[in-house]
Amino acid sequence: MMAKYSNLSLESHNISLTEDSSGPVEKNITLEKPSNIVLTCQFTTSGTLSSVNVTWKKDNELLKNNDPTVVMGSILYNQYRFTIIDSNQMGSYSCLFGEQKERRGTFYFKVPEVHGKSKRLITYVGDSTVMMCKCHDCVPLNWTWYSSNGSVKVPVDVHMNDKYTISGAYANETKLKIMQLSEEEKGSYWCRAIFQLGESEEHIELVVLSYLVPLKPFLAIVAEVVLLVAIILLCEMYTQKKDKHPEDEREFEQIEQLKSEDSNGIENSNPRHRKN
Repeated sequence: MMAKYSNLSLESHNISLTEDSSGPVEKNITLEKPSNIVLTCQFTTSGTLSSVNVTWKKDNELLKNNDPTVVMGSILYNQYRFTIIDSNQMGSYSCLFGEQKERRGTFYFKVPEVHGKSKRLITYVGDSTVMMCKCHDCVPLNWTWYSSNGSVKVPVDVHMNDKYTISGAYANETKLKIMQLSEEEKGSYWCRAIFQLGESEEHIELVVLSYLVPLKPFLAIVAEVVLLVAIILLCEMYTQKKDKHPEDEREFEQIEQLKSEDSNGIENSNPRHRKN
């Protein structure tokens, strides 16, 4: 198969296993374009090996391997050669040594990762914002942007809406600019990099705030101050009223005393009649 694709680059990767390996040994491989692949698994024991059963699997599917197993003392080698030309051939490839006590080595093939702003992007109504994604040490065939306000992703169409502009100074990056933001533009945005062997995407969360939002804490403080001042004024009014009450009682007593004196004066001024 490799002779047919001799013009492709060669990718060689290996995994080492021992009798003391308590679990599977794993290796991640990033692949951007079609390539010829050579995977090598090495198994080492404390004694001399005559033969060990070796099998290869893609995911959970058994693979046919015609490469012979090479034994050198206590070290055993086995290789699996193939060509990756499309996304269906990406995934995991495992070598398995032994039967009763199986040792497993797994190679994971994936396309390059896309990196964007990991934290939420916060802006305000009427402003403009720029979201950017990058792919380090890789060049995607194409970039696309999607927006979603739920479970459905909708492509961002720059031709139908002049609010959006997609650009990028380099082939390994993309920028989405949104002008005159409204609260309807908030939500999730996805940048997707397209490679020959698959796609990779990153998620960016956009938060669009109204200008009243920053004022809410200030308004709350003002309301608390107004309430506090009102309570203080009421307390002062009550205190003043309470202090005036004894004076009012004294004034009332003086008025009553004057009335009493006036009454006595009138009674005393009546002429006395002598009894015959």
